[in-house]
Amino acid sequence: MEEAQAAALRGEVPVGAALSGPDGQLLARAGNRVEEWHDPSAHAEMLVMRAATAQRSGRRLADCVLYVTLEPCPMCAAAATHFRVGRIVFGAYDPKGGGVEHGPRVFSHPGCLHRPEIVGGVRERETGRMLQDFFRHLRA
Repeated sequence: MEEAQAAALRGEVPVGAALSGPDGQLLARAGNRVEEWHDPSAHAEMLVMRAATAQRSGRRLADCVLYVTLEPCPMCAAAATHFRVGRIVFGAYDPKGGGVEHGPRVFSHPGCLHRPEIVGGVRERETGRMLQDFFRHLRA
């Protein structure tokens, strides 16, 4: 939540992510940096997965948990299969742009390389309200 709030203060869509290792230790945390870096791939999830693999000197995160405030988009869900993330826990569902429970449902495809355990709707009201408030102020 802190990373999502910090992203909002930077003018980014308020999405934050954290990745923990097998003992629950925090490996990485980040908020969206798409606007700041002019990089459409700088989603919070992508940033933490990249940082964690760099820290661990390996490309697999099968023993890790990715926490994110919003249902991952198709790009981030597909990347999570390549990083082999063990579990994804997310807050608000994203009927328009999600790629896990909505849209292409990346992990449901027969050719999916890896299917992490999914837990959705954690602190859903709180994370959803943060996103709604951000877009309400943006349109005002």
